[in-house]
Amino acid sequence: DVQLVESGGGSVQAGGSLRLSCAASEYSVSNNCVGWFRQVPGKQREGVASLYNNGKSTDYADSVKGRFTMSLDNAKNTVYLQMNSLKPEDTAMYYCAFAFRGSFCPSLNTNTYMYWGQGTQVTVS
Repeated sequence: DVQLVESGGGSVQAGGSLRLSCAASEYSVSNNCVGWFRQVPGKQREGVASLYNNGKSTDYADSVKGRFTMSLDNAKNTVYLQMNSLKPEDTAMYYCAFAFRGSFCPSLNTNTYMYWGQGTQVTVS
């Protein structure tokens, strides 16, 4: 199985920045499909960003384009989500997700992914 461990969440004021990390075990993030999702209580989990093909293919939700950037570090087998100009509406639990490479990547669809991390909380006030 793929193990995903997120970190980097926290509390920040509006306009601030955070960088989330997702470390993956066993399988390479560069050759497979990795995504970031977020969820607030009572709402469906939504796709934020996705990365595939060693970072050559990316996709972002309209709500975060120009503010969030997803990247990867092959040596650490880790993906990152750099979040700038944060807004209160970005407050959510953020999850990292992994899928073995396929024709549907990059993808912001939760159904694409088989493996999920435990989540890290981001609070913007």
